[in-house]
Amino acid sequence: MSDATLISRADVDAAAGRLQGQAVHTPIITALDLAERLGVACGVKAESFQRTGSFKFRGAYNYIATMIPADRSRGVIAPSSGNHGQAVACVAAIFGISATIVMPTTVTPIKRAGVERWGATTVLAGTTTDDRMSAAQDLARTTGAAIVPPYDDLRIIAGQATCGLEILADEPDAMTFVVPVGGGGLSGGIATIVKLMRPAARVIVVEPEGAAKLSAAWRAGSPVPIDRARSAADGLLAVKIGTLNFAHLHRYADEIITVTEDEIAEAAAYLFRELKLVAEPSGATALAALLAEKVKPSGETIAVLSGGNVSMDALREFTANHSA
Repeated sequence: MSDATLISRADVDAAAGRLQGQAVHTPIITALDLAERLGVACGVKAESFQRTGSFKFRGAYNYIATMIPADRSRGVIAPSSGNHGQAVACVAAIFGISATIVMPTTVTPIKRAGVERWGATTVLAGTTTDDRMSAAQDLARTTGAAIVPPYDDLRIIAGQATCGLEILADEPDAMTFVVPVGGGGLSGGIATIVKLMRPAARVIVVEPEGAAKLSAAWRAGSPVPIDRARSAADGLLAVKIGTLNFAHLHRYADEIITVTEDEIAEAAAYLFRELKLVAEPSGATALAALLAEKVKPSGETIAVLSGGNVSMDALREFTANHSA
């Protein structure tokens, strides 16, 4: 795929302009203990403080804001394991349009409640990304509403890239960026804007061992489905990396690392214990690679905490079951 089909700096700047006054410019929390262990300055980009509790608000807003008004007025549909759906529901409420969110039958209560609090309708369909997308397409045909894709779209990728744009503005010395990967919207967006603006920086992408779809795509040279995706990091369970997302990552990412469930649990516990941050397992996955010393950072290092939509009971159970 040529660079002409990838997002540009102008695309990300335009998305940032749309998000001005809507998205939260989330903070970077200094991790002094980790910095001492690794020998470099370290910080955590806390997207758990974003509207709806995850980075997903950025892409959802950029997508819906750029829809043709007549199409937008017919409402939107989103296939989602949770965070994308909450973001779409929130943005739909901002624009005063209807939203239907197709979620897995295994959706956590906190994520379903997060969707419904914005007035969206929830529909449960299967357990896989394919199940949700198929159900969303059926609904779109019968209702005329538009599907807001979770990650495999240039407007979504540009919206998520604004997270990286903020890091670059706030931390001009950062040289190592560690980002979790599910479908690839956040990681592809951040990798692209970082490399366009700071070419010497390194972008390291982290996924659970039980859902290593990017590693599979890297070996194959193109997106391929994995047999199954298993992890408590439910936001990272796409069984296949997005086509556009893979193109961005293949062009700009430097390294892929996988982490275990125990390592993710330790990261979630560390974030709560040391930094007073609540992270869902997906949100703790990038930091897990740093804590397990699977990353050899060079220069100031920033890990992205992608979301915090988890109940305290679920977080307590996860960390207890995977404690060292």
